[in-house]
Amino acid sequence: MTKEYKTITEISGPLIFLEKTEPVGYGELVHINLPDGTTKRGQVLDTSSDVVAVQVFEGTGGLNEESGVVFSGETIKLPVSKDMLGRILSGAGEPLDGGPRIVPEDRIDVNGASMNPYSRMPPEDFIQTGISTIDGTNTLVRGQKLPIFSGSGLPHNEIALQIARQSKVPGSTEDFAVVFAAMGITNEEAQYFMEDFEKTGALERAVVFLNLADDPAVERIITPRMALTAAEYLAYEHDMHVLVILTDITNYCEALRQMGAAREEVPGRRGYPGYMYTDLASLYERAGVIKGRKGSVTQFSILTMPGDDITHPIPDLSGYITEGQIVVSRELHMKGIYPPINVLPSLSRLMNSGIGDGKTRDDHKAVSDQMYAGYAEGRDLRGLVAIVGKEALSERDQKILEFADLFEDRFVRQGRDEDRSIEDTLQVGWDILSELPESLLTRIDNKYIEKYHPAHKSN
Repeated sequence: MTKEYKTITEISGPLIFLEKTEPVGYGELVHINLPDGTTKRGQVLDTSSDVVAVQVFEGTGGLNEESGVVFSGETIKLPVSKDMLGRILSGAGEPLDGGPRIVPEDRIDVNGASMNPYSRMPPEDFIQTGISTIDGTNTLVRGQKLPIFSGSGLPHNEIALQIARQSKVPGSTEDFAVVFAAMGITNEEAQYFMEDFEKTGALERAVVFLNLADDPAVERIITPRMALTAAEYLAYEHDMHVLVILTDITNYCEALRQMGAAREEVPGRRGYPGYMYTDLASLYERAGVIKGRKGSVTQFSILTMPGDDITHPIPDLSGYITEGQIVVSRELHMKGIYPPINVLPSLSRLMNSGIGDGKTRDDHKAVSDQMYAGYAEGRDLRGLVAIVGKEALSERDQKILEFADLFEDRFVRQGRDEDRSIEDTLQVGWDILSELPESLLTRIDNKYIEKYHPAHKSN
């Protein structure tokens, strides 16, 4: 029989502290019975021989020293089933769509088990997002973790939804699912997400977790773990290939900082906990492909950089853990270009293993390298033009300058519902490269020029 303890000594923000009266495990689920007969849930955050700290999910309003605390003896578990597909759930896993509770096939600990490095397979299968700046120049590979670095007011949510709608493995008949988790979003954003998923039909193959801005910060810490647990279940129990989209990691880290302050921890950089690197790694490292298993978990984590500062602790630490980053540019957004992805600071470290003959196309790397080089030089020349004027440039430099504009206008810019295949993306690349003299295509082998260059194909 589980005992109820009325030994609360302090209530501080979302935390309650009580004198320990039995051995309590870290992360253990707690039920708190209020004097008015209602029950709240919590989780053991800290345990010592004298005091136990419990974080309360629904907030500590209404609690007092007469409230009874019952330790359940188990950690937080998510009820999982294949019926989760097509459902919209709260950040704590409760239905938000008016549907019934999920009848579980299993209940899984949300903290998950870390993946043995030996059992990991190197990611190498191309995932097509339909967005040229990702597929063409910063390719996503199955099992990869690739964050999107954005800023406040930029259309990262639209990009996330477009990726959720369009992502697929070309030519594959295997089951593909999306797990979408939003943390700390406003009610307006939640409505936008739900309407888009339902309107476009993407909800049929998705599980959506929504943690709202007015939900407790504690729940925000659980939400991504709920999403990743659902993804791992679909991937490793039902052989599905799952794309996990987490937005916004910055709100998650703010919740970590809030919890650290409530626990009176010694803060690290900019007030964030010293263990934030380890905590973020516990989320990011749950992506991958396991030997002998058919399914896979791929991650897109979206984070807004405070003040557009890429050296801020959140993007800085994320960059150490993940396999590259996609950078959303305020400059391109101000020009009215969507999606405003700047390919120059963006990087996919696994791109080379997921492209090429038999995966995308034999000319993919050469076209990507040539466009990157041309755009980088064109951007530099814009600075020079501001000083000496366009007329002072050589004919070659003027061609490169025009190429940079073409690249932004035709390769980067695309419609919010425009789903480009990898062939379409490479064709757009060749079309704009054909505006340059062939003598400037120094990064493309002649055999590809003869095979794909519009001037040669028409002969």
